[in-house]
Amino acid sequence: MSDVTASTKTNLLSFDRAGLEAWFAERGEQRFRAHQVMKWMYHHQAESFADMTDLGKALRAKLDECAEIRAPEVRLEQQSVDGTCKWLLGLEGGNAIETVYIPEPTRGTLCVSSQVGCALNCTFCSTGAQGFNRNLSSAEIIGQVWRAAKALGNVTHQQRRITNVVMMGMGEPLLNFDNVVRAMSVMRDDLGFGLANKRVTLSTAGMVPMIDQLAEVSDVSLAVSLHAPVDELRDQLVPLNRKYPIAELMAACGRYQAHRPRSNITFEYKLMQGVNDKPEHARALVKLLRRVPSKLNLIPFNPFPGTQYKRSEPEAIAAFQKIVLDGGILAFVRRTRGEDIDAACGQLAGQVVDRTRRSRTIRARLEDQADAA
Repeated sequence: MSDVTASTKTNLLSFDRAGLEAWFAERGEQRFRAHQVMKWMYHHQAESFADMTDLGKALRAKLDECAEIRAPEVRLEQQSVDGTCKWLLGLEGGNAIETVYIPEPTRGTLCVSSQVGCALNCTFCSTGAQGFNRNLSSAEIIGQVWRAAKALGNVTHQQRRITNVVMMGMGEPLLNFDNVVRAMSVMRDDLGFGLANKRVTLSTAGMVPMIDQLAEVSDVSLAVSLHAPVDELRDQLVPLNRKYPIAELMAACGRYQAHRPRSNITFEYKLMQGVNDKPEHARALVKLLRRVPSKLNLIPFNPFPGTQYKRSEPEAIAAFQKIVLDGGILAFVRRTRGEDIDAACGQLAGQVVDRTRRSRTIRARLEDQADAA
């Protein structure tokens, strides 16, 4: 499929409310015009200015000349047997990202990507194995929500099917700080998708300075990809830990939680057989998480081609959870969803024009394994 063609028009998905108000003011228009257009874009997923019937014909013609509403295009849509839906969305430059919708009886969660690939190279993650190309623009981030809402029929706040958004897709969101914050602002704006702060979650591998910066400008829920309770093991699984070790990370989490005293930090812990799923790991985790009000998501490892890890046995997962619960920490085992379409946690890969050597190294290892077999 050909690349998405770059446009000289201004993509109005690039703006939050303040930015769109300023854009209209620069063109001699009143700020309420921005409000009208936002409602059409996000409440009705309008693609054409011709559909915006409460705008005058002259303004609609003016917008047609200089602006557009352009979300990433769907290259492939896959539906899991459990109802999970995954979209492969095409970008400029031959890249593509993946976005996942997970339906549940009481909510619908959209998992959104922030980068093309990921620069952090966590050893258990399929996204990291693809290498890295670039940050997504704010339009490409909010455009994923826009595209999913349109596909799902999320036409009004009363018929909302997307009730939660998690920045847990491809990439490290805090390495794309400004664009992610701007997009999350639209997710939470009443003129945008109108989601409550607690229903928008940003997941980080532990960018300590940016956690502090996020606390100053946003009030979204914070999730931390922990995966190990001690530095020696976490250094192996999450290389970022060598720069921001666990003690510094937990201190930053405490500071973030102090900004939101009625909420908990969510810690994500992917369970891998014989690696981090032993009783001593669980007991160390209890001691660690007592430092900050928290809850724990235990995630059975989801395999992908070339990985060295295996999923923990159900008995080991249950024993691990019991130790944590007995230690006074709220712990849930996340149900694996969308595994048959590679949409489960840690499996998102997309199509990355890799600017690193990482994907070539992975491919070479797979070829060696195939030759040996």
